[in-house]
Amino acid sequence: MSQTKKKRFKQIQKMLIEMGSGNFFYKVERSVKNDNVETVVANLNMVAEEFEAAMVHQGYVNANATIKHIVLMSFVLDSRAYIEMVTQRACIILSYLCKDIIGKPFENFLDDPSLKKWQKSWKQLQRKEFYDTSLDITFKTKEDLLVPSACYITTFIGKNGAKGNTLLTVVKHSKDNFDPELDLKQGFVQSTNAPKDQLEKTSAQPSKQKVQLSYEDIRKLREAGNLMLNNLEKDFPSLKEFALQLGTNTFKLKYGFKELYGISVYRFLRNERLRKAKMLVQYGDRSFKTIAHMTGFKSVPHFSRTFKKQYGYTPTELRKKSSSDDK
Repeated sequence: MSQTKKKRFKQIQKMLIEMGSGNFFYKVERSVKNDNVETVVANLNMVAEEFEAAMVHQGYVNANATIKHIVLMSFVLDSRAYIEMVTQRACIILSYLCKDIIGKPFENFLDDPSLKKWQKSWKQLQRKEFYDTSLDITFKTKEDLLVPSACYITTFIGKNGAKGNTLLTVVKHSKDNFDPELDLKQGFVQSTNAPKDQLEKTSAQPSKQKVQLSYEDIRKLREAGNLMLNNLEKDFPSLKEFALQLGTNTFKLKYGFKELYGISVYRFLRNERLRKAKMLVQYGDRSFKTIAHMTGFKSVPHFSRTFKKQYGYTPTELRKKSSSDDK
């Protein structure tokens, strides 16, 4: 199978996972090919559009409900159109660590057609002291999924008319009384609604109680796992910085992650790096130096030692065995 086809299958898999999580704003980029994979991509994009449109339409046809505007992403740009500030949700949607977005040109996160529209719009912004406009652009995630977006752009004026920063806000619409996560949230609330007598008996017992994780805590912990999976090659930030990006604290990150995944944050990261490395060694032909770099290991010796400790054989031994099995 060609690398191009593998990449397209990976994008389809990622989009299916996002749709299963209730995120219907992602799309897979279309290609010029006329094959079965392209047919799947076209149908998948249409299904996502139908789901997204249906959710908005329900709000308009129900007189007792209103449309709620949800800010998905926000960016603050400097005078060069470099990103100075970014929201936590934007990092999660685009699958980047915050440090890999801040300080980068805004255009780096757009697809090719949107890049031209953005450059034209930015020139107009530069010619006017005070400007508000909207722009339909498409963001590209780290996995090359597309996020078509309505982007609202506002410039700021400082003292003595000095030009300030530019704010870009991406807004989606949702029905006000329609919340697909409501049942899950209620499940956590109901678990605390035990009869008063039962609560008194429980409180009288000296046994140590576990810290209860809310639905929002669990959602953030899942986002933590996804961010690590999408950034295995990066230097991992401190737990304090990572917790701040997720909008939680270090204790909940460490305790909750172990409750949800059964292992610590760093053990999860190490295991996923080794799992990816094993696949690259067994089914690819990249050099061990390249694989070590792609999976976040500082050197080949460190990679080989950790690999053998985990699997009982070195990368060299695994590749030799895989090559002999293919003959």
